Amino acid sequence: MNVKLNDDERIDDLEYKNLKIIQKKDGFKFGIDSVLLTGFAKKMKAGSTVVDLGSGTGVISLLLSKKTKAKKIYAVEIQDTIAEIAKRNVQMNDIENIEVLNIDLKNISSKIKKESMDIVVTNPPYKKLNSGLLSDDEVNLISRHEYKCNLEDVIKCAKYLLKDKGELYMVHRAERLVDIMSLMRAYKIEPKLIRFVSSKVGEKPTMILVKGVKNANEFLKIEDPLYIYNEDGTYTDEIYDIYEKEKK
Repeated sequence: MNVKLNDDERIDDLEYKNLKIIQKKDGFKFGIDSVLLTGFAKKMKAGSTVVDLGSGTGVISLLLSKKTKAKKIYAVEIQDTIAEIAKRNVQMNDIENIEVLNIDLKNISSKIKKESMDIVVTNPPYKKLNSGLLSDDEVNLISRHEYKCNLEDVIKCAKYLLKDKGELYMVHRAERLVDIMSLMRAYKIEPKLIRFVSSKVGEKPTMILVKGVKNANEFLKIEDPLYIYNEDGTYTDEIYDIYEKEKK
């Protein structure tokens, strides 16, 4: 469909099944972490009901709508202007199973019933509010720092949403691993699978992909590391597989 852009917006190609996304030219933009998360979570059961917490402009929801057979995806975003872009992205791509909810995830009970969802996915703000340089731009501040919600808020919300044995999929910074594990346990979401992500072989991991299952028994599997780039700077075969693209 024809899309009217504001002067500060552009359309980018998600490089997957003709999906496009509207983003602010100078604002916060999605990264490969969101793409990796969709590759990690795409094995969800067909017919699942999904909530994308902190959806931004909707990149994770859009990709999951094409990579899975999810019945319904709720994209939850607190920022009015960003949620509006997410709604336009859903319309532009003619997606029928995504509903954008412009609400604070701490008020999720106003829109979604307790223990009614099969899957929660999230790429939450990585940095604690008292760490790193704080952006003067509120959109960037909310996207990068725990300004409007923190990690505990996200995991607490996931516990509320998930059915018994429902699954939480998260991408985060590797240095927050202890925080993630301890909070998941505290909220009865048992860590079941971890995958460390490094830029290249021999480099320390910068990201982690984590799967947890609500009310599950204790058993943690650590998958082989995921490497993004080869030594020559090209994507590894697995990254091409995640994008479902042929090697150049």
